[in-house]
Amino acid sequence: MSKTPGTRTASVMETIRARVVSRALISGDRLPSVRGFAAKMGVSPSTVVEAYDRLAAEGLIRARAGSGFYVSAPAAPLVLADTAPNLDRAIDPFWVSRQSLDTDTNIPKPGCGWLPAEWMPNEAIRRAIRSLAKAEASILSDYGVTRGPLALRRLLARQFSEESLAVTPDQILLSGSGTQAIDLICRFFLRPGDTVLVDDPCYFNFQALLRAHQATIVSVPYTPTGPDVDCFAETVESKHPRLYITNSALHNPTGATLSPQTAHRLLNIATSQKMIVVEDDIFAGFESEPSPRLATLDGLSSVIRIGSFSKTLSASIRCGYSAARPDWIEALIDLQVETSFGGVSPVAAELVFSALSDGSYRKHLEELRRKLNRVRRTIATKLEALGVQPWLMPHGGFYLWCRLPGGRDAGAVAHAALRDGVILAPGNVFSASQTASEFMRFNVAQMNSAHIFTVLERALKPETNACTFTGTSKKR
Repeated sequence: MSKTPGTRTASVMETIRARVVSRALISGDRLPSVRGFAAKMGVSPSTVVEAYDRLAAEGLIRARAGSGFYVSAPAAPLVLADTAPNLDRAIDPFWVSRQSLDTDTNIPKPGCGWLPAEWMPNEAIRRAIRSLAKAEASILSDYGVTRGPLALRRLLARQFSEESLAVTPDQILLSGSGTQAIDLICRFFLRPGDTVLVDDPCYFNFQALLRAHQATIVSVPYTPTGPDVDCFAETVESKHPRLYITNSALHNPTGATLSPQTAHRLLNIATSQKMIVVEDDIFAGFESEPSPRLATLDGLSSVIRIGSFSKTLSASIRCGYSAARPDWIEALIDLQVETSFGGVSPVAAELVFSALSDGSYRKHLEELRRKLNRVRRTIATKLEALGVQPWLMPHGGFYLWCRLPGGRDAGAVAHAALRDGVILAPGNVFSASQTASEFMRFNVAQMNSAHIFTVLERALKPETNACTFTGTSKKR
């Protein structure tokens, strides 16, 4: 069977790279002529031209007008430390993100916040990409409309209606990501020094983003049915926060879900104090049946719903959304145009729409939920054998929020594991009050390696954990 054009081009490129690595070609050497090398490799001249152009774009070779292609100065070799964990970084709200994003893909990351690539609907995405290749030139080259493509907003509105959230497509604003959606909301509603209420623990990037906006962060303890309502009421009345940011369903990091009673009481408190609620619903797809949503109960009067598709579809295709009352959406559109001249990439939005419209997407979600249910039980059993106790057993999602045995300090355990090449998520990165030192968040989907449990067992030993916890941690 003959090679495809793409494979032929790659073969030519690898041949040149190998000659450079072996020093058969060194800096300043002229590469073989296009026609001569094409004959030697058994490919067309156009294939060699494409390969040379790609290598020139990489900087490995350079073109000289009328003379041909030459080997460039050798690039600095890749140092292993460039992709290794940063052992010296202090544990802060950026710790898990930086360690997880910047290290090699082969390093186990039970502390990260995404599913393994092989769990994602890659074939649906490939179909969407092939379809996109036939799209109008405007989608591939132009800026997008300010709200984002209507087709995707209509699809989202239909999905929301299935949850009894009545919203029109014009009440939905697409953005570059869920994080960008929160950033726009913070830019619109907050001024430096304004108070924002978060759960304790909460998603660490909420804290990082709020600090970037110079907000004053206050927090309330989170329980298995939502935030401690009495503490919530007292804090709202005494601190007068401008915003409250939370996950109602499959809370990050605890996996808890808001109860109907708690949801109603929270909304009554927020309404009485004129506090705006930002409900991050990024884990909605992992629920078989929708649990109570603040946006649905409130009707988008004082609640803004945000989300994205990075957890269930692709973290590489950046697309988020906000759903809110019309006047707020209009203001957020202006702000998004001002800060990024548009929002979501038309290419990204088209890919998301195509993948979500694919009949296989619902089946993908169903399979994800089944797989996670199995894996969650298995991982919980393995953790319990090490004395690591889940705080609760979530009804969906991929997180387990666990208490470590013997008062172990999760930060010290995470540092010890990092030295053995395993990235964990210690509790205090999620806690504004720094009262979660005995807790660790585990991503059950990223724990299929026996090495993780060997490292964790070693890190949990008192003699390994030099910074054994000696204080008190608030019981949740």
